[in-house]
Amino acid sequence: EAEGLLRRSVEITCETREIFYNRCNKGSWDFDHAGIASRRPVLVAASVGSYGAYLADGSEYSGLYGDNVSKETLKDFHRRRIQILTKSGADLIAFETIPNKLEAEAYADLLEEKDIDIPAWFSFTSNDGVTVPHGESVIECAKVADSCKKVVAIGINCTAPRYIHDLITSLRQVTCKPIIVYPNSGEVYDGVNKKWIKSEGESEEDFVSYVSRWRDEGASLFGGCCRTTPNTIRAIANVLSGESPAASKLKI
Repeated sequence: EAEGLLRRSVEITCETREIFYNRCNKGSWDFDHAGIASRRPVLVAASVGSYGAYLADGSEYSGLYGDNVSKETLKDFHRRRIQILTKSGADLIAFETIPNKLEAEAYADLLEEKDIDIPAWFSFTSNDGVTVPHGESVIECAKVADSCKKVVAIGINCTAPRYIHDLITSLRQVTCKPIIVYPNSGEVYDGVNKKWIKSEGESEEDFVSYVSRWRDEGASLFGGCCRTTPNTIRAIANVLSGESPAASKLKI
């Protein structure tokens, strides 16, 4: 049943892509820049989250999986899901919210297995703009991703927007692959109490205002993670196309 749900999740996304293309062709889409679809393909990325999310103890935000969890443990845990997603119709796999170097190494090994033939991106998290939650430097982790031929982009997600600029700079030191950034809203997740805590001094408007700077620094793929909304994504698109968020009259 779980395997069927994985396949169906990708099918639904591919169906949604077709709806988008059809509406663009008919001129009925409400996004002014939807015409870009005729010039650039819309890719479907199948998401693979960290082992910590399965543990449901907040460890996806710390990378602390315990001494008994080895690279082989992680490979065995992820392998079947990745095999299914490889054959699901997705264009690539998004390995997201990676909190430690060990899990990145496990993913890289799995991508070399003969029955897993699909490109991927690796996206790490950071609580300080320098290290991943487990403590390894983002640069160390990015080197793992850069060394894997099937990794076509490297980035940062589920991280406060204020750290993204420095993280892009760090990634640029070790890779020439495209950089993807999709931060969260800036709020901090309390894994113990399972709730989001609002961050002081960082608004959703600030998030969008950073986007041009991230692009200038070298990022080329953009989005939003936890606690962002479709309006956030729309505003990001407007900034990247040259329209200011204010001019679009969107409430972020």
